[in-house]
Amino acid sequence: MSPRLVLASQSPRRAQLLELLGLALDVRPADIELTWPPHEEPAPHAERLAREKAEAVIRTLPVQDGDLLVIGSDTVVALEGVVLGKPADAEDAVRMLLRLEGRTHLVATGIAVATGGAVLSAVECVRVHFRGFDAATARAYVATGEPLDKAGAYGIQGYGSALVDRIEGDFFAVMGFPIARFIDLLARHGWRYDFRGLERLP
Repeated sequence: MSPRLVLASQSPRRAQLLELLGLALDVRPADIELTWPPHEEPAPHAERLAREKAEAVIRTLPVQDGDLLVIGSDTVVALEGVVLGKPADAEDAVRMLLRLEGRTHLVATGIAVATGGAVLSAVECVRVHFRGFDAATARAYVATGEPLDKAGAYGIQGYGSALVDRIEGDFFAVMGFPIARFIDLLARHGWRYDFRGLERLP
C-alpha cells in the first residue's frame, strides 16, 4: 500500500513535478515564519526551512503505521552571499534581473521528508550563469508576469529560460524541487519509487 503524500508548499511547480512522477498528493502549505538569521549561509537556510515546513505540517496530521510522508522544500537564490527573495513589485523584479545579468548566482533548494518518527533532509546547490541582456529585455520579461512570484525574479522552466546561458547542477533544483534528492530521502525512509508509485523496501 502506498503512503499518503502531503506537500507542505503552495508552489504549483513542486506539485507539478510530483504529479509528473505519477504521485498523488495533498497540498497543505506550511504556516511558518521565513526568517533569515544573521550569518546563516544560503544552503543551510534552504534546508532548515524545508525541514521546518515538513515538521509544521506533520504535527497537524494523524500518523498511523508510518503511512504518511510530508514533503517540505524551499529555494533560495543568492548572489555573492546576498539573498534575492521574491520581488516586491515589477520594478523590484527588473532591479533583481539587472543585478543577475551577465553573472553567476547560486540556487540552493532544500528538501525534507517527514514521517511520524523522523525528518530527513538534504540540499542541492546549483550555479546558474545568466547571459548578458539590457534593461529593455528585463522589462519585457517582467511584463509577462512570470517572475513576480519567484525567488530571484525568474523561472527557469518558462520564459526565464531565455535569460540563462548555462547551469552547473540539477535543473529540477532550480525549478524548486530536486527529484534525485527526494528519491534518495524516500529510500532512507524505506520507500522505493518504481514509476507506478511508492512501495516499501524489503
